[in-house]
Amino acid sequence: MRKLENKWIRAVIPALFIHCSIGTVYCWSLFKNDIASYIGKPIGEVEWAFSLAIFVLGMSAAFGGRFVEKDIQKSSQLAALFFVVGMAGTGFFIYQKSLIGIYISYGIVMGIGLGIGYLTPVKTLMLWFGKQKGLATGFAVAGFGLAKVIASPLMESLLGARNNDGNLVNATNIYTMFYLLAGIYLVMMLIGHLLLKKPAGYEEESVQSTSFSYRKVLTNKTFIGIWLMFYINITCGLALISQEKGILAFIGFGAIGLVSSLTAVFNAGGRILFSSWGDRLQDRNSIYKIIFISSITALLLTVVLDGINNSSAILIILLLCVVNAGYGGGFSSLPPLLADRFSLNSISTVHGLALSAWAFAGLTGNQLSAFILEKTQSYDMMLYVIMAFFMIASLISQFVVKPDPVNLESEEMVANEVIVK
Repeated sequence: MRKLENKWIRAVIPALFIHCSIGTVYCWSLFKNDIASYIGKPIGEVEWAFSLAIFVLGMSAAFGGRFVEKDIQKSSQLAALFFVVGMAGTGFFIYQKSLIGIYISYGIVMGIGLGIGYLTPVKTLMLWFGKQKGLATGFAVAGFGLAKVIASPLMESLLGARNNDGNLVNATNIYTMFYLLAGIYLVMMLIGHLLLKKPAGYEEESVQSTSFSYRKVLTNKTFIGIWLMFYINITCGLALISQEKGILAFIGFGAIGLVSSLTAVFNAGGRILFSSWGDRLQDRNSIYKIIFISSITALLLTVVLDGINNSSAILIILLLCVVNAGYGGGFSSLPPLLADRFSLNSISTVHGLALSAWAFAGLTGNQLSAFILEKTQSYDMMLYVIMAFFMIASLISQFVVKPDPVNLESEEMVANEVIVK
């Protein structure tokens, strides 16, 4: 049994099982039109189920951090329960043609499972990997990003053939798919739950201690700065990623599916690359500076060459890949940065609070680009606005996020950290 007590079996593999399951929330675009068609509702109304799921993800992580801090076994079990029930419930309410039911099951119930599940393996990974915290979180969050690449072919197979209009030949496949996926992800998340374990010798501090101050975190300038630059990175990423298909169609590029897979790989690869790169830097905040500068550079190259219409397809695909990589890297670099600033002792709680930025970005990212395009009919204007936001984020990273660690707890509450080799 001692062979099973290592960082790969007890941290990386279970984290991947959990995150590769919940990360399928990003497969929404594959079946949202089929749901709208089956239940007879406008796609715009159905779209809110996804926005609600991302919002609840962020807020459940924000409020569930203390619960995760207490017991990762209970939190991983609860995450599996909510996610699977939400998945199966979505299939049931599609069958019932109930949009409100879909909002509740996919948006709220599954959203809670997403938030708790996303948070659960993070601290355990950082404990097992010691000084390689960025690499550790990169593995898990890469699983979240890769889920779309892995699950998309399975979902397309379960949905079955389509007619010339793009509609499903067998419309009932849309709800039976959710039932089958619920069973698959139940097994995967239970395996993750059973394997996940903190390293021997780590004694959890009493998370019920009143020494931790939410007020001190939420009013701290460094935390506010990290929250804002994280929010901007997600908002800008979603604003561009949501228009990926439209941009490629606008320039007449046909292999949209190939580019979608390529950008998904960059999204996942950026999660490992940037966070593990941060392990080698004196200040992990430098990673965010690199992400913002690289995104600004790619955007600037595109607009300088007379915008989307006159830029080459290669340059536009490069832009999409760079922003996707930075988008993913922003997620994986967040936990180790917070651990450096606020200690590992309460990282699940502080990380959860920071993930509330994801909740609000989920409501504003897609809408930002849609609003700009509606008002200006210009992809170039959208790029200018995104670039301006990235510039603001880089200034926040430079001048607001200070390099010094923040003491949020009393002197007697010292983090009991172990480094497992």
